[in-house]
Amino acid sequence: MADAATDRLPLRERKKLRTRKALIDTALELFTARGFDNTTLDELCDTVEVSKRTFFRNFTSKEDVAMAPLQDLWAVFLAEIADREPTTGPLLQALQDALLAALDRVDTADWADRAARSHLLAAATPAMAAHNLQFCDRTIGDALTILTERYDLDPGTDQRPRLALDILVAAFHRALDTWSTRPGTSTLAPELDAAFTAVPQALTMTPNPRSPANPR
Repeated sequence: MADAATDRLPLRERKKLRTRKALIDTALELFTARGFDNTTLDELCDTVEVSKRTFFRNFTSKEDVAMAPLQDLWAVFLAEIADREPTTGPLLQALQDALLAALDRVDTADWADRAARSHLLAAATPAMAAHNLQFCDRTIGDALTILTERYDLDPGTDQRPRLALDILVAAFHRALDTWSTRPGTSTLAPELDAAFTAVPQALTMTPNPRSPANPR
């Protein structure tokens, strides 16, 4: 689906997308093989045979290019919630549907491999983890702006949309943690569905206390 849409773009745009893809793929390969901190921006640009000027037309930093696969997904998610008709059903369900639709738009075999490597690198790289936290905050802020406008909410007093987004992001990260460690990772959708299904159960879960006579 994504490849067919790309093929319809003008040649100039296709070249830009190919350069961007080459930077992402090469960055993930170099960062995985050598370590994020041990790979310089010069080495990345030299390997792809592009200038730093070209790099900075696509990305703001090493962290940005390394997190691009997952950031691309959330950019599509924002477009989904902005373009969809407001729903009268539960907001959390609408957000889950939008994220699954966004995943369907980006989830190719190549994307899955890049996203898994990006997530595993972030888990092992403090600079990437910090960048990811900042990105999450910005994305939630952007989503809140869209939701407050479309649903006429007061962001200063109504905590529900922020909590719904926090739950959505937490479920996504739980799915991503499990999915990214599987050999030959394919689509993320089943894992994400499972995490979403577990959310209501988690919110109403009542733990069974252990018997004092038989603690385990």
